[in-house]
Amino acid sequence: MSRGTQAVVLVFLGGAILRASVTDLYLRYVKQGLRPFLIVAGVVLVVAAVVALVQELRYLNRPEAEPDDDGHGHGRSGPVVGWLLLLPAIALLFVVPPALGADTASRAGSALTENRDVAYPPLPPGDPAELTLLDYGYRAVYDEGRTLSGRRIKLTGFLATGPDGEPMLVRIVLSCCAADGVPIKIGLRGDVPGVPDNTWMQTTGRWIPHTAKDPVNDADVPYFQVEEWQKITAPAEPYE
Repeated sequence: MSRGTQAVVLVFLGGAILRASVTDLYLRYVKQGLRPFLIVAGVVLVVAAVVALVQELRYLNRPEAEPDDDGHGHGRSGPVVGWLLLLPAIALLFVVPPALGADTASRAGSALTENRDVAYPPLPPGDPAELTLLDYGYRAVYDEGRTLSGRRIKLTGFLATGPDGEPMLVRIVLSCCAADGVPIKIGLRGDVPGVPDNTWMQTTGRWIPHTAKDPVNDADVPYFQVEEWQKITAPAEPYE
């Protein structure tokens, strides 16, 4: 692989990162707050590639220049393995990967493993109160549902089949990127929808004082009494 070709590979990589960053595609890989860093990284790669291409063209236009020599008797070609760098770039440009879903929920333990013994504030105003699955889980398990009792609550996530064969509402929680994603699992009771796994749902209902143990990591899994539900389109930001 010549230096000029290496620069072209960098253009593809930088372009792929920029393409993902200026759309919602990057949300399949990292948290929303990392978007500025991805844009900067993409710009740096593209600028570095353009500079390298300009230098290569100037060198090749020198009358005494040999295409495969750097002027010191050494070849200018890099290892052929560099072509493998094109694979992630092509994947980012032409393939839209699915977000982590029910398969991850079946293989990974629930996120409720850290006891948060804190004073939980009252639920936000409105009926129903809209919560993230993680917030609902912490309040249900570590606050024993004190702030949830007596309120109608709205939760959004995708369906996954639990180890007992019953449906769960799930959302993947990221610390940084999809590689460290763990599921927050909420067991469902009541008017439970009979739809396939990975179907995104918006559910309204109430907290119930029931928990189970996740067989994967022995974490607590709280439950939710479903009163109403509707299928929705998967959100642009699928993770919490």
